[in-house]
Amino acid sequence: KIKRSFLAPIILKLEGAMALPNLPRIATVSSRSGALRPPSAAALNLILRRSLSGITSSSPSNRPPVIASAAEVNTQKYSHSLSSLTCLLSNLSLLRNKHAPIIQPFSSLPPSHLLTSPPSEPITILTLSNLTDNPGATHKSRRIGRGIGSSKGKTSGRGHKGQKSRAGRGVHPTFEGGQTKFYKRLPKVGRMKNAKFKLELIPLNIGRLQDYVTMGRLKAERGDGVLTMRDFVRAGMFPASSVKSGVKLLGGGKEQLKDKLLIEVPWASASAIEAVEKKGGYVTTVHHNRLAVRAALKPEKFPPKPESAIGEGEKADVEDLYLLPKRARPPTKYMQYYTDYSKRGYLNPKVQLERKKLGLKEIY
Repeated sequence: KIKRSFLAPIILKLEGAMALPNLPRIATVSSRSGALRPPSAAALNLILRRSLSGITSSSPSNRPPVIASAAEVNTQKYSHSLSSLTCLLSNLSLLRNKHAPIIQPFSSLPPSHLLTSPPSEPITILTLSNLTDNPGATHKSRRIGRGIGSSKGKTSGRGHKGQKSRAGRGVHPTFEGGQTKFYKRLPKVGRMKNAKFKLELIPLNIGRLQDYVTMGRLKAERGDGVLTMRDFVRAGMFPASSVKSGVKLLGGGKEQLKDKLLIEVPWASASAIEAVEKKGGYVTTVHHNRLAVRAALKPEKFPPKPESAIGEGEKADVEDLYLLPKRARPPTKYMQYYTDYSKRGYLNPKVQLERKKLGLKEIY
């Protein structure tokens, strides 16, 4: 660290080397102790500017060049040293307090043409407080019912009386003055006519069925060992909410079938029936309407039977414990399917006889 007692000899030495006769002394005498004390930053800055004023000023062009004297050359030689020392002493807070502005050397000052240039555009940081739309991007909507000066007063643009001026006003876009609407004059074709009879069946392959049986996840809940849609849902093959019209058994992966399976589904393909019966099993197609599907998947949603109506001795199935609705007959459109033996329809007499031989439960 530089002590204050070292400053006076350094400043006096520089002053003698510059040999400036017209400048005041840099070091001053203290009024109390009589010792030399360093000058203030303002005094040093004033001394430096006076010493360089003669060097930086240029002579007129019509005068001959003047040869600089030895004193002026000496001044140029040590002006940069004095300026640097002044800035060093000022920045070390040896000659002034810390709140005064920092003195920069003349070599670090910007050129004069940069000082006179116009200030640049201020930088604005985007925040939520100054986030707005571009000018002209939005406009204020016109309020209605605020007097005639707003051009939308009194009737508010609806006119006088009539159906269109009332609350909840207007007619349907398809209204044609009372005559039959256009879309009602067109005939019903295709899906427009039969959409309500469409079946939403979940496809279920034989190979996937065998996989769940092998893993031990698919087991029959009924006493006769027949797999139903309720067993498929309990095994996690699909959620109960996805079953709308039933399940259709397909023959995909039939070469993987190993076990003897007894299955009851609403629909089944010919290849699936052939693959199951080849292994000694049996497939029966049973009609399910929306109410029958709900009764098959969640019989506990219906009221329970009285204890007197439940048979004793044998273990009763889940569907025997509740008052389930009577099974509806299939519509005329599907009656041929459920009476066909090749489809293994449950209404076919031959199918009913084969089921009785296998000891399967009767379908009412």
